[in-house]
Amino acid sequence: MVEILAWLLAVPPAFALAVYSLEVLIGLPRMHGNLRAAPPRSAAILVPAHDEAVTIGETVRELLAIAGPETRLLVVADNCTDDTAEIARRAGASVVERMDTQKRGKGYALACGRDYLATDPPDVVMVMDADCRTDRQSFERLISSASFMNSPVQASNLLTAPPHAAPVVHISNFAMLIKNSVRARGLYRLGGGIPLFGTGMAFPWSIFHEAPLASADVVEDLRLSLDLASQGVAVHLIENARVTSASAAAGDTVAQRRRWEHGFLRVAAKYALPQLLRGITRLSPHQAALGLHLCVPPLALLLLVGIAAAFATILIGMVSGYWAPSWTMLSALAVALSATLVAWMKEGRRVLPAAALVRVPFYVLQKIPLYLALLTSRQASWNRTPRGDDRP
Repeated sequence: MVEILAWLLAVPPAFALAVYSLEVLIGLPRMHGNLRAAPPRSAAILVPAHDEAVTIGETVRELLAIAGPETRLLVVADNCTDDTAEIARRAGASVVERMDTQKRGKGYALACGRDYLATDPPDVVMVMDADCRTDRQSFERLISSASFMNSPVQASNLLTAPPHAAPVVHISNFAMLIKNSVRARGLYRLGGGIPLFGTGMAFPWSIFHEAPLASADVVEDLRLSLDLASQGVAVHLIENARVTSASAAAGDTVAQRRRWEHGFLRVAAKYALPQLLRGITRLSPHQAALGLHLCVPPLALLLLVGIAAAFATILIGMVSGYWAPSWTMLSALAVALSATLVAWMKEGRRVLPAAALVRVPFYVLQKIPLYLALLTSRQASWNRTPRGDDRP
């Protein structure tokens, strides 16, 4: 009976660690080859915005300069209490103002923008968050790829921070690089598709106009990815297209991560195993790989659970003399940590300075209250995260 308990404690975290290590190791080599395709006849950029008066003017001006006058730029000012709409208009964007306090969320804003564009639909729609930045080449690669492949495409989406930022900011940015770059490459090689990241994504109109967008979910991009996968539609990674945004200030990083991680864990708990089983029964590598991906919790939680399971199985081994589960856990942890270290050495040092590495254990430990809060609270609103020096 004790041996069975030890395996029950060891198998789930060891499995998640193994999937994580596989994604990281397969994702270490960068993707090569640029898709060369003619741009679509018409394109639109859709920017959902909630109380983004601080950044929306600069965002609109930069996007108009990148995309050119032939591309429509639509800002959906959703339940705003500031001057987002007026500033966006003055900067040159078309603006739709939406007020519905009962249906709040980025998904509803996207659906509103789609309804506006439907009167004269473009060939391709690119979605950009109001605080994100990109360049002309990335924009052209995204819209051309979406048009040529007739599928949703996703740019690399990373956070940037100044060198003097707090260690917690650098560590959080490294965790995002692992998720949105290294593991995304591995997942793409495993199953031929990745989850959407919510910004820097482009859709052919034939898919966008039927997509289930209207949602209050804080991880509406992940839910949309699963809905598309169930229809046999994969999201393609265009790694040489890049979208960045400034990191949240140190005091807001935890709140920012809390929103995403709570939402991810709720979706994963509901859909991971069904998605995996559906992929197996339908012989769909894409759906099976997405199911496996959902089995891996956020990196800090993965390490916390793995370490706790290792200690528990070691204690059982000391009592029973049965050490196989503990050796399994320790091996899984060692491989995962080694894969993460290799990823840091290969491309993470520009994001996470070596001096900040000593703070990683403290970062992981300070996430414990965040995960405990999942049991008592739910983050369901669309709130703007202050970034850089724009805090009031």
